[in-house]
Amino acid sequence: MPRELVAYVVQNLVADVDALDVRAVDEDRGGVRIEIRCAKDDAGRVIGRGGRVINGLRTLARAATDGRQRVDVHLIE
Repeated sequence: MPRELVAYVVQNLVADVDALDVRAVDEDRGGVRIEIRCAKDDAGRVIGRGGRVINGLRTLARAATDGRQRVDVHLIE
């Protein structure tokens, strides 16, 4: 569920949706790592000024799990 939520929000942020890839990777500590890959021109939109957008995505992903699972969101370049 958190991967789908992050993917939906990021799809509406980026200009090049075809270059967007959002994956959920299980970590050995029982958590999930959501990796966002996008075009270089869209990286600034995903990060936001001062990191506000990416931090908001992290907050949304954690709220989607209701504290049941550890979730972290990363932008992979």
